[in-house]
Amino acid sequence: MSDRADWQPLRDELQRWSAAGRKAKLWFRDDDAIEPTPALDRLLSLANHFDVPIALAIIPQPTGKALAERLAGESRVTATVHGWTHQNYAPDDTKKQELGLHRPQAVVLDELHRGFDKLEALYGKQFVPLLVPPWNRIDDALLPHLAPFGYRAVSVFGLAKQAPIGLINTHIDIMRWHGVRGGLPHAEVIGRLVEELRIRFDGHDEPIGVMTHHLVHDDLAWDFVETLFEETADHAAIEWRPVGNFVY
Repeated sequence: MSDRADWQPLRDELQRWSAAGRKAKLWFRDDDAIEPTPALDRLLSLANHFDVPIALAIIPQPTGKALAERLAGESRVTATVHGWTHQNYAPDDTKKQELGLHRPQAVVLDELHRGFDKLEALYGKQFVPLLVPPWNRIDDALLPHLAPFGYRAVSVFGLAKQAPIGLINTHIDIMRWHGVRGGLPHAEVIGRLVEELRIRFDGHDEPIGVMTHHLVHDDLAWDFVETLFEETADHAAIEWRPVGNFVY
């Protein structure tokens, strides 16, 4: 399905990195895991085949032992906290948000504390103390209160800004969320990835985060993930890193 010509801009940019003897740091985050599914199996199969580490953003409240047992033998997977229920509390005319101040702050923080403790207990050494806010949104007022629960960093979307806790953000979203859902055209996503690489080449040291959502992938999205791994996993200019490398 993939038009390999769409990938030429990425090849050209990585050749520039190689010629300069440099490596770009990338990490991979997949959101909304709750339970074992065929889609999750497909993602894990790709990660294992290409030896790419995956950070799964797991929704704590509805998840349980079934997912933990499925992931127990997956050495390339780390578990991170994806809110509490992934429920929207924002008014209809505003952007969706679970971790805002639409409810008492103490209630929101209690859920984040419980989510941390639950996933840490389920996943042990696979657990990384990273909070992934649903919809990549969290009210700034909550950030100073996360460290006492054990959180070391937060992951939202876009270049990181100054914050009272570490930010390990994603920058590439492969999905089209408006209109007909599915993967974005490969050329569009590659254009964004090349732009992020150029920013890093010019001196910005933030790792590039690629974000996916295995439960809603169509063929175009799956093909992008597979081709991305195929193009980059063994490339001299790319280092796929576990997110824990950046959190600790």
